Amino acid sequence: MPIAYVLINCDLGHEEEIINELAKIPEIKEVRGVYGVYDIFVKVAADDAAKVREVVTNKIRRMERVRATNTLMAIEGQGGR
Repeated sequence: MPIAYVLINCDLGHEEEIINELAKIPEIKEVRGVYGVYDIFVKVAADDAAKVREVVTNKIRRMERVRATNTLMAIEGQGGR
């Protein structure tokens, strides 16, 4: 199953609002506010890589108040724990 980890920067003070909206997307399996350079961590999983890309590109990156993302596509067959 293709998986991507997305690190999100958003407008200050809108983290909870964005986390709540992200949690409504079925392909998002985990969403957490984090300390550090990024504001939100998201795990996206779907049946195929095209669906993962669609969620990242058309749902996450186009959300209002999301300013930047860094997407890490997992290599299938390496790790998995």
